[in-house]
Amino acid sequence: MATTEIPLRGVVADHVRAVNAFDVDAIMATFAPDAYVNDNRREIRGAAAIRRWVQKEMVGEHVTVEPVEVLDHYGDVVVRGRYDGDYDKSGLPEELIMSNYFAIRDDRIVSLTVVFNQASEYEYGNGADAA
Repeated sequence: MATTEIPLRGVVADHVRAVNAFDVDAIMATFAPDAYVNDNRREIRGAAAIRRWVQKEMVGEHVTVEPVEVLDHYGDVVVRGRYDGDYDKSGLPEELIMSNYFAIRDDRIVSLTVVFNQASEYEYGNGADAA
């Protein structure tokens, strides 16, 4: 199978550690200079824009991420994490689990997509055929 559970390690572990320490410079050190982030359907491109996002929405709102599942999918890393912080929680579940999709090249994050996923009736194991 192409998707396997793995330990949190490398630049992704560094990234999560830096987020939880509210350390802007350490977070930025995990990204490639031309990286992009897609957060809440907003695309944020390049180091300067990512730094502004990190300062305001991650560090500024004291966001923390507690990994609950880490997967390798063909070399990309998916971290499902329990989020908390001082952000607006209106309309969100009490326990917010977000999926973080990391693409890594040369030990730097080149793309990060953060998604609040919903369960799918098409997922294998939810009554769907394994076609």
